[in-house]
Amino acid sequence: MEEEKPWALISEVGGEFGYLEELADILKQHFQLVCHRELLQNPALHGPKIQALLMWKYCPAAEPALLRLLPSLKVVASAGVGIDHLDVPFIRGLGVKVANTPGVVSNATADMAMGLLLASARKILEGHQIALDPRTTHIPQSLMGVEVTGSTLGVIGMGEIGYKIAQRSKGFEMKILYHNRTRRSVEAEQEVEASYCERLDELLRRSDFVVVAVKLTSDTTGLIGHRELSLMKPTATLVNISRGQVVDQDALVKALQSGTIRAAALDVTHPEPLPRDHPLLGLPNVLITPHIGISTYDTASRMVEKMAENAAAAVKGLPVPNEVKSQ
Repeated sequence: MEEEKPWALISEVGGEFGYLEELADILKQHFQLVCHRELLQNPALHGPKIQALLMWKYCPAAEPALLRLLPSLKVVASAGVGIDHLDVPFIRGLGVKVANTPGVVSNATADMAMGLLLASARKILEGHQIALDPRTTHIPQSLMGVEVTGSTLGVIGMGEIGYKIAQRSKGFEMKILYHNRTRRSVEAEQEVEASYCERLDELLRRSDFVVVAVKLTSDTTGLIGHRELSLMKPTATLVNISRGQVVDQDALVKALQSGTIRAAALDVTHPEPLPRDHPLLGLPNVLITPHIGISTYDTASRMVEKMAENAAAAVKGLPVPNEVKSQ
């Protein structure tokens, strides 16, 4: 019965930060939904009955002012693997569980990394624009790109996403280097023919393409700055599919302007979107997409299903499959 389903808070259905109708329908199988706007209009009516906060595109933000309106809250279930937008110790201190959706985003994100790498190397966007331009009468020599097959790929962060990037790169006969806090098993390395670089500097010096696939933490914030960019080959490309704060964007602008590196391909920036006058937007050797690494219908559906599974378990007092216990 509908009235027996627990209540969950969401951002909205439709709109800039809301759920697509078909994704909201998945949630409705498990919960009665209250939109953020409805809660704020009548917090006394809606607040006490909400047991789950379901975050999509970081909304509604799990801030203290909102959490104070939800005395029955049992879980904050966030879509995606990153938790840098959540104050996990604070939320858990309220007796509220936190969950994310790892695993389901890995394939789509790895696909996006390879798409950015290929598009940048082969100047696919520039070629598309020239092909459509009504003034085009010949194909300019400026569309000469760089070879991907047989090149050296450096993966920074060999978690599940980084490993899937390496798997895809093997199909392009790339030489794969990786740097990670902990070394992968010999069997895992052999499967993708990857070589471990204990020092990040070694990876940066040797790679033709550097893909950043780390989680955002205090240790990884600003991980790629002036010094790291200066170690890269002048023919190298930086690909970032992690978080914008991992790369010092001022340093990246200077590196791209000066020819310290050849190009950058970014699915993430800080902030998102960038201010319309940001210098990165005016550089010809930058490809930027608006954080769409996980934006496929299949992945979005799996994420929402996993959110609902996590939240439903918490509401029932069962073990939460993807509970986050620390940041």
